[in-house]
Formats: sequence, C-alpha cells, structure tokens
Amino acid sequence: MSEPRATEPPEPEPEGTTQRLPVLQKPETGTGPDRSAQAGGDGTPPVYESEGGREGRFWSPRRVPAGIVALLLLGLTGLFLYDIVSVRADRPGMSWRRELARQLAQRPLDDTWVLVGAGVAAALGLWLLVLAATPGLRHVLPMRRTHADVRAGLDRDAAATALRDRAMAVAGVQSVRVRVRRRRAAARAVSHFRELDDVRADLDAVLTDAISGLGLSRPPSLSVRVRRPGRKE
Repeated sequence: MSEPRATEPPEPEPEGTTQRLPVLQKPETGTGPDRSAQAGGDGTPPVYESEGGREGRFWSPRRVPAGIVALLLLGLTGLFLYDIVSVRADRPGMSWRRELARQLAQRPLDDTWVLVGAGVAAALGLWLLVLAATPGLRHVLPMRRTHADVRAGLDRDAAATALRDRAMAVAGVQSVRVRVRRRRAAARAVSHFRELDDVRADLDAVLTDAISGLGLSRPPSLSVRVRRPGRKE
C-alpha cells in the first residue's frame, strides 16, 4: 500500500507579474424578445412607433400666472368677507365698497370708465383662457422618442448654438448668426472669401445635416443667407 504523496505548494509568482483573473459573464435570459430584434438587427437603438410621429409640446406649470391670480382673488375675497362681517356686526361698510356700488348704480353702461373696466376684465379673462388652453414652454423643442416612457426636449438657444458651431466650420464663413424657432431656423452668415453661392450651398448641406442630427420631432425648415462684410442685409 503506497503512502499518499504530499502536494507541493505552487511556486509563488515573481514580484511585478500580472495575473489574469476569471471573468464572470452574465447569462442571457430567453424570456424577452430577441435583442437583435429590439435593436433593429444592427445594434442601433430601439425605435418605437412614436418616433416617426410628431411629439406634442411640453406643458408649462404656469406657476407665476396662477400665483398672481390666486393672490388677487384671495385679497379681493378677504376684503369682501371683511365688509360682510362688518355689516353683520352693525358697523358701517367700507367706504370704497359703498362708493363703488353708488357709481355702478348711477353711471350708464356707455360711460367711459365702465367700458374701460369691462375691457380690462375681458382682456384678463381672455389671457387666462389662453394660458389654460395653450401648452406654453415655447423655448423647448420636443425631441423624438427612443424610449416609450422618456420624453426629451432641446432648448432653442442650445439648438442655435449647435448649428452655429457647425456653420463656423464651413470654409469662407467669417461670422454667422442662427435663430431657431419652432418651425423655422434662419442662418445669416458673413463670408469674406469664396463665392457666395458655394458658401451658401455648403452651409445649406451642413446645417441640414445638423438639424437632422438634433433628433427633433418636428425639424424646422432652414433658411440660409450669405453676404459680404460691410453690406447691409
């Protein structure tokens, strides 16, 4: 019967050497759809049906107008409540309320001050209706969705800065001013050399590609104008 051999300890690695550590790979689950199908088959990000459509604008919380109207209504309600309590306590009502009631009872409907007050009240009501019916946030441009639960927006000034940086890279452009609106992007460039038609064509191609790269839901139309220095537009 042979005696068991004692295993010799492994020789220590020389100092300064690098050892390769085992890498644990996460197994892929087969419960969901195929990854290549989600990514379009070529590794591109998933595209949803809403990406091809038009995203709506972002709605503003309108804290400032709502706060102003709430404060005005609160103050007016407090004054009338104080006047009612004062009259119920057998005290004379406020003089401004008695004067207002007297003026409203004596002045005809075609009086100037009555018409001015009615116009101000109608304008205020119309303004509140417009604020309630429109989304606001005109400076935020909605972007296409790449994820169903995520909405993104791009500030118009940031979009204009990105387009301006691309335009300044065109040969012959000395300076350029870009303004981006919801439906239109206007570029006004100054060229100090090269033919104006060539510079305009290059700017149109570069800015068109830049606008498509912004990922906006509603890409604005492009308007390009090029002039020489020292001339008025």
